[in-house]
Amino acid sequence: MSLLEYGFATTKEQLDKLKLIGTIVDRHHETARKADETNEINVSLLRDLKEIGYHTISVPCEYGGQGASLTEFLLYQERIAQVDAAMALALGWHHIIMFGLSEDRPWQEEYYAALCREVVEQGALVNRADSEIGTGSPTRGGKPQTLAERTEQGFVLNGTKAFTSLSTSLDYFIVSASDTETGGVSEFLIPKEALGVSINPTWNTVGMRATASHDLMLKDVQLPEHARVHQRQPSRKNAKPGFFLLNIPAVYLGIALAARQEAIQFASNYQPNSLTHPIIELPHIRQKLGQIELELTAARHLLYGVAARWQPNCTVTSEQANPDLGAAKVFAVQTALSVVDLAMKIVGVHSLSLSHPLQLMYRNVRFGLHNPPMEDAVLNQLTDRAIRETFESK
Repeated sequence: MSLLEYGFATTKEQLDKLKLIGTIVDRHHETARKADETNEINVSLLRDLKEIGYHTISVPCEYGGQGASLTEFLLYQERIAQVDAAMALALGWHHIIMFGLSEDRPWQEEYYAALCREVVEQGALVNRADSEIGTGSPTRGGKPQTLAERTEQGFVLNGTKAFTSLSTSLDYFIVSASDTETGGVSEFLIPKEALGVSINPTWNTVGMRATASHDLMLKDVQLPEHARVHQRQPSRKNAKPGFFLLNIPAVYLGIALAARQEAIQFASNYQPNSLTHPIIELPHIRQKLGQIELELTAARHLLYGVAARWQPNCTVTSEQANPDLGAAKVFAVQTALSVVDLAMKIVGVHSLSLSHPLQLMYRNVRFGLHNPPMEDAVLNQLTDRAIRETFESK
C-alpha cells in the first residue's frame, strides 16, 4: 500500500488493522467478482471480516465492541472498497446504524444494550429499512406508506421497503412506519425470523449488485410493545449531523484508489512493439496519472479534514456541518467518476472486457450519484451558506 492510502492513519494500531484488513480482502478479488455476477452478497468475505470482529467496530467498548473512531472507520472502509465496494457499502450501513445509536442513544438503554450484545456475542447485523418506492429517498421527507397499527399485544406492520442493503445477511431490520396511534413516524426493531417477514429479490442493477439491496416485505407482522424502539421527532434545527455517513464518500474513494492502482500497473507493464519502453514513460500517460493523483489527494484531504471535526459528543450542529459533509460526499463521487474514467483511458479498450476489474469499478462508481446526500441538495446548502456568509460579513 502507498503513502497516499496509509497517509491518514496516525497510529501503529491503525496501520496494523489496515494491514490485517488488507490481507483479508486481497484474498477475495475472485469472490467479489463472483458475487457481482451472481447478484449476491460476498458471504465468504463477510465471514472472514466477522472472524476478526470487524462487525463490532461500531459497538462502544462499554458493551464489548471495538469503539473505533470515525477516521479509523473511514480508513478501513476505503480499504475494503478497493476489492469489494459492494461489501463495503452494504456492511457500512450496519456500522452507520450502530455508530449513530451509540452517539445519539435515542432508544431505552436496555434495548440498545441488548442489540449490542447480539452484535458482539452472536455476530448480528442490522440495517434500517426506510426507503419505499412510493416515497423516494427518505432524505426528501416523504412519509412512509408502511403502516404500524396498535393491537392488544403490541403492533402489526404491513408494507414494503425498497433498497434494503445487506438484506439476505441481516439479523435485524429497523423499520420506519406511519404510526396510526401517534400520527407520526415510529421505528420498529424486527428480527429476520418474525412471521410475515420476507425478502423479495428485486435488486437487479448494473452496479453495486452484490449489496443485495432487495425489497423487505412485511405482511401482518405481529410485534410486541417493546419493538417500537423510537418515535421520530420533527426535524430540529440544531440536530446532530450524520458524520458517519462519510462512509459513502470513503467507499467511492476506495474504488478510485483501486482504479489508480490498475492504471499504474497496466501502464508499467504494457509495451506495444512500436515502443522501446512501457507506456508509463509517455508524457500523456504521465499527465493522466498526475491528474488522478491530484484529484485523489484533494478529495481525501477534504474527506478526512471534515471527519476530523467530529468528536464524541461534539457540539457541532447539523446546520454547521451538513454543507461540509455534503461537499465531501459530492466531491468524492465526482473525483471517483473522473479517476475511473482516466484509468480506463490509460488502459484502453481492455478495460471494457467483462473480465477486467475496471469495468466493475465503472459500473459500481455510478451508484455514488444516487447515495445520500443528493448533489442538488448539497449544492443548494453550499449556495445558501455562501450567500449567508457574504451578507453576515458586512
